[in-house]
Amino acid sequence: MKLVILDRDGVINFDSAQFIKTPAEWKPIPGSLEAIARLCQAGFRVVVATNQSGVGRGLFDMDTLNQIHDKMHRAVQAAGGRIDAIFYCPHAADSKCACRKPKPGMFERIGACYNADLAGVPSVGDSLRDLQAAAAVGGRPLLVLTGKGEKTLAEGGLPAGTQVFPDLAAAVDHILIAR
Repeated sequence: MKLVILDRDGVINFDSAQFIKTPAEWKPIPGSLEAIARLCQAGFRVVVATNQSGVGRGLFDMDTLNQIHDKMHRAVQAAGGRIDAIFYCPHAADSKCACRKPKPGMFERIGACYNADLAGVPSVGDSLRDLQAAAAVGGRPLLVLTGKGEKTLAEGGLPAGTQVFPDLAAAVDHILIAR
């Protein structure tokens, strides 16, 4: 099985320092929906792994998070693609959970649900914690410069072997060539 793991905010959609709290605030980054469609058309399963501490902070509830994800699903489908699953951590940043990136719990759940070894699986993120979670399970970290990506690159400390791309569309071009 060919699998790709994507972060949500800053990779698929524009991010916000005030969090994406409503479906109206969820806006796709140009080219991201089409990039997901190209992955699907090439036979990849596309899974999203996203920290959503806004739930734990009380900024929005699970119903709203589901509405945001429904909007994302519909937008990807309209572009000819599919997101197979969304894994999320609803806990606040100060929680001691095992699922909040950079911890690998969410990625371990993805591997278990798909009965897949995540070694070498491309994982696209815009923050250091996205890349660290991927590296912790042997995944292939890909940094995009959208969202927090430029700041992440400037701060350094990236996991060994991290590749850098301008956006999700460019990262998908690489994934499709490298397969």
